[in-house]
Amino acid sequence: MNLTKPKALKRGDTIAILSTSSGMAGDDAFLFRYEIGKKRLHEVFGLNVIEYPTTLAGTEYVYNHPEKRAEDLMAAFQNPEVKAIFSCIGGEESIRLLPYINFDVIKNNPKIFMGYSDNTIIHFMCMKAGVSSVYGPAILPEFAENVEIFPYTTSSVEKTLFQALPIGEITPSPVFSRELIWWTPENQNTKKPTEPNPAPALLQGEGVVQGRLIGGCMEVIEFMRGTPLFPEIEMFENAILFLETSEEAPSEVMLARWLRGYAAMGILHRIKGIVFGKPYTAELEEPYMKTLKKVLTDELGLSSLPVLYGLNFGHTEPMFCIPYGAKAEIDCGKATFSILESAVV
Repeated sequence: MNLTKPKALKRGDTIAILSTSSGMAGDDAFLFRYEIGKKRLHEVFGLNVIEYPTTLAGTEYVYNHPEKRAEDLMAAFQNPEVKAIFSCIGGEESIRLLPYINFDVIKNNPKIFMGYSDNTIIHFMCMKAGVSSVYGPAILPEFAENVEIFPYTTSSVEKTLFQALPIGEITPSPVFSRELIWWTPENQNTKKPTEPNPAPALLQGEGVVQGRLIGGCMEVIEFMRGTPLFPEIEMFENAILFLETSEEAPSEVMLARWLRGYAAMGILHRIKGIVFGKPYTAELEEPYMKTLKKVLTDELGLSSLPVLYGLNFGHTEPMFCIPYGAKAEIDCGKATFSILESAVV
């Protein structure tokens, strides 16, 4: 897996914000939240923002016009003023953009794309075009977080997008939150309650393994299976697979089914290890860990495959950023995860 790295951001750069998935950023009920996130991009990171026609067109229009979303995405990649593209939020149907994507546009204009959840689709589009992108925070959930962006998230964005240096060991956040506070102007000054964040757990494996990063939100990966967007199986050779699930909190039964599907495709026998994100609900912690061990060890005999569980990425607060295609390392003896390369040049 040899992906082109985009150029690093610097203060004063211009980025595009797009509604690649849900259009809720433009709805009257959430526009205040969008404006907060946009303001913080300027105040915290020194970035200027431009929008495209679908950015704030609202849920109904954005849903009804996947071709317009794709048109804006292509325009943002082609615009030399735009140094990065950030997604407003996830959703559930950005796979509908696929017929309208020109992969040569992405290939010939490599730049940072960042988002998570349903934006796994856009990341796989970038990967198909040979360009590395960043699985990381979005405007409405993270940049517009109540009171302030979590410092852990801010630090990861700065280290990942603004520095052409190896990212290094990903230390766990001191705290995390699973609390949902409704997005209303009245609640914007109510800080999310947090709790102490346990260190990642090594479920199985030994030694030290290295591989290039590939993965995303498991529900969304399922949308792609059988489409031209899904990577050739060779892309998973010697990779480290990063996986997480969404706020829909799929059961351990679904997790087992998806893992078995990966096994049947030949993915799990090719990879070097797995890093698994913290699930959205505490009730799924033990069932997910048991399911991973059951499928990998009991069913597949992959007891030596390293699995590090409970990391701060994806549908959790705060989160760190993951660059696709970057070389990473799992140290089973220390139960640590490191990204050994820079995300940008």
